[in-house]
Amino acid sequence: MSPESSPISAAPAWLRRHGRIVAAAFIVLIALLAACVFLVEPGQAVVVTRIGNPVRVQTSPGLGWRIPAPIETTIAVDLRLKTTSSGLQDVGTRDGLRILVQAYMAWQVPDDPQRIRQFLRAVRNQPDVAADQLRSFVASALEITVSGFDLAALVNTDATKVRLKDLEARLLERLDEQALNVYGVKILQVGLERLTLPSETLQATVQRMAAERHTVAAQRQADGERAAAEIVSNADRDARVLLAKAQTDAAAMDAKSRVDAAAIYAKSYGKDRDLFTTLRSLDTLSSVVQSNTTLVLRSDAAPFRILVDGPGATAGAIPAAKANGAAR
Repeated sequence: MSPESSPISAAPAWLRRHGRIVAAAFIVLIALLAACVFLVEPGQAVVVTRIGNPVRVQTSPGLGWRIPAPIETTIAVDLRLKTTSSGLQDVGTRDGLRILVQAYMAWQVPDDPQRIRQFLRAVRNQPDVAADQLRSFVASALEITVSGFDLAALVNTDATKVRLKDLEARLLERLDEQALNVYGVKILQVGLERLTLPSETLQATVQRMAAERHTVAAQRQADGERAAAEIVSNADRDARVLLAKAQTDAAAMDAKSRVDAAAIYAKSYGKDRDLFTTLRSLDTLSSVVQSNTTLVLRSDAAPFRILVDGPGATAGAIPAAKANGAAR
């Protein structure tokens, strides 16, 4: 191949003379384009500032454009979720007892250009500074919020009386508005990590729980005694009813037996008066004279006359009456 036919020799003369200048210009152009482009990653926003003043915010991931520095610069703001703990705080309850509470909060800078600028102005894009400020907010919010609850609503053996969710909801309501207005951050969740009692509060809590147990035991004992008294009263009433009914039935049976006996006596007397009189006299003797009874009576008096006259004699008649009758 001849030197005249090579690619370099075939290039225009101006390119051969200014090749280095063109290459340098191309490199400068590439560097200028690189300086005008910035990348927004997922979970972050980029604030474009012009001579230190924020002019626009890009929150969607991708490429963005700006005027090369130092005219315009970019600041990346982290929008990911963060958590901050308050540490143990000594706070007082509504009933005057002290407790130790540790709370946490989950927060983030919202995907809102206005709130992003506010966060940038408030803490100069320093999440640690924002976390420290939020800790002071949590401390004051715990002191105010816990003072609206009794200790029994926070520590209790009865799970239905525990109101920790109400406490967390009130903390979230108080902190979210305050943090959003001051720092432009959104509090997404507030919870209690730890709740413990100082020694004096623990002793008071144990005494309160013991008193509650005694109250419950006394109430149950009273309920048992009342139920027992009611059972005894019902049993006495039922016994009296049954006894009255039995006495009524016995009286009715006795009256009926007397009526039947009287009918039998009348029937027997109508059939054989002498035999009836004899049997009734013997019945009377059996009811009057016992094994250890000693009687001294006239033998001609009823009912002992039957022993002298024997069956067939008229009971109760005396010899004098017969004599008087015979004389007549």
